[in-house]
Amino acid sequence: MTDARTTELRQRFHTLHRSGCFVSPNPWDVGSARLLVRMGFKALATTSSGFAWSTGRLDHEILVDDALEHLYGLTSAVDVPISADFEGGFAVDPADVGANVSRAVENTAVAGLSIEDSSGDASAPLFDFTLAVERIAAARQAMDREMSGAFLIARSEGFIAGRPDLDETIKRLVAFSEAGADCLFAPGLRTEDQISAIVRAVAPKPVNVLVSAPFITVDRLAALGVRRVSVGGALARSAWNGFVHAAREIAEHGTFNALGEAIPAAELNGLLSKRT
Repeated sequence: MTDARTTELRQRFHTLHRSGCFVSPNPWDVGSARLLVRMGFKALATTSSGFAWSTGRLDHEILVDDALEHLYGLTSAVDVPISADFEGGFAVDPADVGANVSRAVENTAVAGLSIEDSSGDASAPLFDFTLAVERIAAARQAMDREMSGAFLIARSEGFIAGRPDLDETIKRLVAFSEAGADCLFAPGLRTEDQISAIVRAVAPKPVNVLVSAPFITVDRLAALGVRRVSVGGALARSAWNGFVHAAREIAEHGTFNALGEAIPAAELNGLLSKRT
């Protein structure tokens, strides 16, 4: 899908990464995507966990066809660039990762997508280094073969997969950059020193930082040289928190006090209205 609209969205996404720092929050459905656009965000990113929970499944239980349908729906609903949380490419073998990436960039208007190096194996939670690099290279080659202009984000998951080794993370991100990644991402970082070290190591390539807890600000991340900020499943978890809190009160106490904290319907309609 390389029509004029898709091409323009992908070009816009590249431009956003060239200077400054922007936030691309993570919606999990069309409604949340449209609301975020109404709030002025210039780009969005999907959340594999948020989408999975919305379908009653766990993170990483989504199949590639489900993900592609979800991406098509979101990218058709809003006119800002959307980057896809494409998990591990829904495959292990580099050739299969490349085939799935081709499907995503050809059949949806995603501006970019991320590929991670987590294996799902508790005894070896990260793919072997060489294999991990080959998977990123395969994703890059697929994007280029389709002449898609899509943006490739490479993720190293050590800090959220039980292997919080900064040197190993940097080694992987540098190799991913050399394999063709446009942007580097290590979810789970929690200190300015960690963030700064990664920004320096992969420069001049841009770095994305995940913020899922209140440990830093956008202004501070910008000062550290971070180009993009995302929140993963945190907005979805915040929404679920309100739902569970209110439902639990009804189930356990037979009272409805939490419903009084809900956003008024008129205000929500206003936020989602095309007239705003």
